Amino acid sequence: MRVLVTGASGYIGGRLVPRLIEAGHEVRVLVRRPERLRDVPWAASVDVLAGDLADRAAVDRSMQDIDAVFYLVHSMGGMHGDFAAIERSIAHNVAASAREHGVSRIVYLGGLHPDVDRLSRHLRSRVDVGEILLASGVPTIVLQAGVVIGSGSASFEMIRHLTDVLPYMPAPRWVRSYIQPIAVRDVLHYLIHALEVPSVVNRAFDIGGPDIYRYGQLMNGYAVEAGLPQRPIAALPVLTPWLAGQWVNLVTPIPRRLAVPIIESLQFDCVVHDHDIDRVIAPPAEGLLRYRTAVRLALEREREGEVETSWRNAEVAGAPSDPLPSDPDWSGHTVYVDEREQRCTAHVSDLWRVIEGVGGENGWYSFPLLWAIRGWVDKLTGGVGLRRGRRDPLMLHVGDAVDFWRVEAIDRGSFLRLRAEMRIPGRAWLELGASVDGDGAVYQQRAVFFPKGLAGRAYWWLIVPFHDVIFSGMANRITAEAEAAARVVSSKDTSR
Repeated sequence: MRVLVTGASGYIGGRLVPRLIEAGHEVRVLVRRPERLRDVPWAASVDVLAGDLADRAAVDRSMQDIDAVFYLVHSMGGMHGDFAAIERSIAHNVAASAREHGVSRIVYLGGLHPDVDRLSRHLRSRVDVGEILLASGVPTIVLQAGVVIGSGSASFEMIRHLTDVLPYMPAPRWVRSYIQPIAVRDVLHYLIHALEVPSVVNRAFDIGGPDIYRYGQLMNGYAVEAGLPQRPIAALPVLTPWLAGQWVNLVTPIPRRLAVPIIESLQFDCVVHDHDIDRVIAPPAEGLLRYRTAVRLALEREREGEVETSWRNAEVAGAPSDPLPSDPDWSGHTVYVDEREQRCTAHVSDLWRVIEGVGGENGWYSFPLLWAIRGWVDKLTGGVGLRRGRRDPLMLHVGDAVDFWRVEAIDRGSFLRLRAEMRIPGRAWLELGASVDGDGAVYQQRAVFFPKGLAGRAYWWLIVPFHDVIFSGMANRITAEAEAAARVVSSKDTSR
């Protein structure tokens, strides 16, 4: 089938496209900014058109020879001006173009909502768009989902960041609202199989996972899976959605333009009213994912110790819960990074010998007293301290202990990754690298920290003032040591 996906640079669209490709469909995407797809692993496998859904000519171009359309756009952040009118206009554009070009199916992902007249602006707009598409004359399926659980989903990221940051949760009344979350894997299941539904079906369906929780329970379910203490939660009657949005924006990286519409949508219980979807699309063979299982999958890559911040080399369709390059900067686990780079005149082999020799008797090449104090503190708190040293003074192998680090990866001659084993509120790595730069070399150094809860964030910012002292000194001393070693070798060669 020839399929058009709108919203391919968004959270759901970016995960749907590779699965459509795997299923054998020919995929075209219409995006306003094609550069956002530059690093996604499936970009070369689709037909990418640049254009805006508000531009009827661009929509018509995208509809040429298309069998089915996925409508996955919604201006959730567009709270300024009459965004609802713009949404309706865009929906009319797509509906009319799809009808005129003989499209046989439209699939729209809307929002789960209560059966009341007084909805939030965000949910009302999504309902209106669904009704426009259903009235288009093109067979349409509207899938209405609530909180989608997966790394990168705005709703899940709000749960993640609120729980990570706040040991105690003074919250508005919406923490007592009932929510029926659904795993991103299951959302994709329904979207893909909607292409197989007979054309006589033209209606909206609620979709949701097997669990119904209060919003506060979602937060504490996340806490359990993330290894955090459960959070005491107090529902307060005084915070309006607008004020609550400002508060969420203050304590988390979620932009206010997203926090406000999400919170407005939580004023009512959002649960599945019926299970009519089961008559047209069967649930996954293994069943719908439970909430905590979905959270566990969203955290799984982090638990495996992945510290890469680019996913360019991922498979075309990794796990739906995996991050993508097109995800927003505020999504995913909070990661703090300190990066340094230093050029030197030494040959890359001389620089590598210094890198591979770090720790043990050679120390860490910057302010040994500070490193010693850190080792004592670690020992006093039950950690391994600095006394382990290293097995071989010259060579390292994966699994070797180096003081309070462990060798996690080594590409001899160019790259070393050490995983911290000192007692800290989170997980940390130190990466050291060497590369050729003309007649000299470049030293790369990166410290990566995944904080655990509020204590982890406080720990990072407490030691930030020492970073310039320790890490810059380390880069300077390692390159200076390499240059000194190179001079010794050069003088010996000259004397011969």
